[in-house]
Amino acid sequence: MNNIDIAKKNFLNNEKYLSKYACKNSEAIRIDYLEEDDLRPAFFHDIDRILYSLSYTRYMDKTQVFTRSENDHISKRITHVQMVSKIARTIGRSLNLNCDLIEAIALGHDIGHTPLGHEGEKMLDEISRRELGEYFAHNIQSVRHLMCVENNGNGFNLTVQVLDGIMCHNGEMLSPKYEPVNKSKNEFLKQYQEAYKDIKESNKNRPMTLEGCVVRISDVIGYIGRDIEDAIMLGKIKREEIPEEVSSVLGTTNSEIINTIVLDIINNSLDKPYLKMSDDVYKALFLLKKFNYEHIYSLSMTSSDKEYYRKGMNKIYDKYLNDILTNNKKSVIFKIFLNMQSDKYNKETSPKRKVIDFIAGMTDEMFLKEIKK
Repeated sequence: MNNIDIAKKNFLNNEKYLSKYACKNSEAIRIDYLEEDDLRPAFFHDIDRILYSLSYTRYMDKTQVFTRSENDHISKRITHVQMVSKIARTIGRSLNLNCDLIEAIALGHDIGHTPLGHEGEKMLDEISRRELGEYFAHNIQSVRHLMCVENNGNGFNLTVQVLDGIMCHNGEMLSPKYEPVNKSKNEFLKQYQEAYKDIKESNKNRPMTLEGCVVRISDVIGYIGRDIEDAIMLGKIKREEIPEEVSSVLGTTNSEIINTIVLDIINNSLDKPYLKMSDDVYKALFLLKKFNYEHIYSLSMTSSDKEYYRKGMNKIYDKYLNDILTNNKKSVIFKIFLNMQSDKYNKETSPKRKVIDFIAGMTDEMFLKEIKK
């Protein structure tokens, strides 16, 4: 055995200590074709592909909740993704789960998120339903981006377990218990395709691995307290406004909220095939999420700003679509997107879908510059 073979073995040493409910690298299924792993095991390799992608770079200028804040300490999408990864790996390591799989899902879970956060997502969903008769959701676009758009339109051939965890990460759907459900590759692809037609039903889909469940609850934990800190810094709310039935259980700071929920999940989930919160913590988290929606998310953007951005998104959609149909090679959609995409992507993707892929991938700064034109 040479040194490289020893190094490969070292990569997998920790697997002997994993829980019987963990997903091992030997169970990894590639979405397109089999690959012989290099030094890196399958899920570790997926981390690198996501981390070095162009989409990951654009996280740094995408809205988390508040757009165009003059305070440099307000969260961006990159901050949220890294926090979710850290929280999820803390839970995963405590439960002896596969932290490589967890990290890959966490780092990729918001790749398909639009500029302007969830408000931008709603606007692009309106366009997608009108133009294609299909729903747009950031979790589904994340899967599409990694399978079909990244790597110059060739996709990354990630594992099904990673893609499924990303598809099923939706932290908007809170539950007291998270239990995985076995899936084949074909079952995953069927759920992915059906999401374009019935997004409400799609949001009920459960991850195929316990690691995917960890990321799903960590998505909530990653934003719920940090969004409060951001809102306080911007003067949107005061800490004293957090309901007493929440603060008495979870605390009032991001640190307290994360610590309380994480320890509660670990305490109720060790050596079990599911994740669970205690009734008190689940109820308090449910109420805190409701408080955030009423006092933060619903007020994160003025109605006049929403209307300006909605009109702007529709205008650039129409402009790019016309540029494609008239083969206007001077257009920005050709210069920085379509000219770099493979023949496969350009031939198999409809003009309307190309425009939606392009807008979904934009940073806030680029989107704002384009609508000003």
